[in-house]
Amino acid sequence: MEEALTAIFIVSILFIGLPWIIFHYITKWKTAATLTTSDETLLEELHAMARRLDDRMDTVERIISADNPDWRPARLTSADDQDDYGLEQVERMLKERVRK
Repeated sequence: MEEALTAIFIVSILFIGLPWIIFHYITKWKTAATLTTSDETLLEELHAMARRLDDRMDTVERIISADNPDWRPARLTSADDQDDYGLEQVERMLKERVRK
C-alpha cells in the first residue's frame, strides 16, 4: 500500500508539479521582459531631452569659443561621430520600433 502511494506521489510530482512550476516561471519571465507603454513614452521623452541638452551644450561651447579663442571644450565636439553615438543608436531603435 505504501509503495503504491509513493509511486502515485512521485508520478504526480513529475507530471503535475514540475510542469506547473516551469510554466509559472516562463509566464513570469515573459511578462517581466517587456516594456510597458508608459516606459516607452518615458524613454522617448528622455531621448528628446538628451537631444535638446546636447544641442544646448553645443551652443554654449560655440558662444564661449567665440568670446575666448584660447578656450578648448572639455568634451568632444559635435562634429565628432563619437559624441552622438548613443543618441543615434536610440534614434535608430525608435525608427525600427515604428516600422514594426
